[in-house]
Amino acid sequence: MEEKKAEKNVAVIIAGGVGSRTGQEIPKQFINVYDKPVIIYTLEKFQRHPLIDAIEVVCIDGWQEILRAYAAQYQITKLKWIVTGGATGQESIRNGVFFLKDICAPDDIVVIHDGIRPMVDSSVLTDVLKVARQYGNGVASLPYNEQIFVIDREDEGSTTEYIPRETLRRVQTPQAYRYGELYEAYQEAFEKQKGIYGSAYANTMMVELGHRLYFAKGSDKNFKITTKDDLDLLKAYLKLEQEE
Repeated sequence: MEEKKAEKNVAVIIAGGVGSRTGQEIPKQFINVYDKPVIIYTLEKFQRHPLIDAIEVVCIDGWQEILRAYAAQYQITKLKWIVTGGATGQESIRNGVFFLKDICAPDDIVVIHDGIRPMVDSSVLTDVLKVARQYGNGVASLPYNEQIFVIDREDEGSTTEYIPRETLRRVQTPQAYRYGELYEAYQEAFEKQKGIYGSAYANTMMVELGHRLYFAKGSDKNFKITTKDDLDLLKAYLKLEQEE
């Protein structure tokens, strides 16, 4: 059994997806943008953040050694563990969380982040950690700026109902949780088969299990790469950074 770790804030980067919607033959987290893989842009944000002590990547099977080589090339020295992803997003997160059982203490903070959100700001990560330390969890979030209408069940081409946007928040990663609570939640979720299907993520699972979540700062720049257009947007942001 591995000794309890000294690290207090551990990042769990989820890079287990295939990502067919980008139209590429390789997983989107490994697509090169300006001769650097997307996953490395993401890891660099955590590598540079002073509050992150260690990084674990949950990686799509067959790409672990490639990731290890990239990490060495780009000096991602905080990367300590590479864990194989699961068949679904929730299985991948569970694999990452369970792997840390003999590494993390119950009060340590685990930060879950999508490997395909490479433009996460340092300030967003800082606030997520701050909120999690105060309340036990912190979820990056943003207000809705558009009006939200409910589709009529009998006539899907129309509506008679809207949801006041002031009552809504849209959430993203990073999301931070006390390790002990997160570990127990994933045990319960998979035992009860609750909060683990479809588009479920750590945050939606926690709510389904009865936990209260606390909002932290988010950013529109912290977008998720899903399509080819998102790759073009990443290039534009990176070009702007180089010009600053």
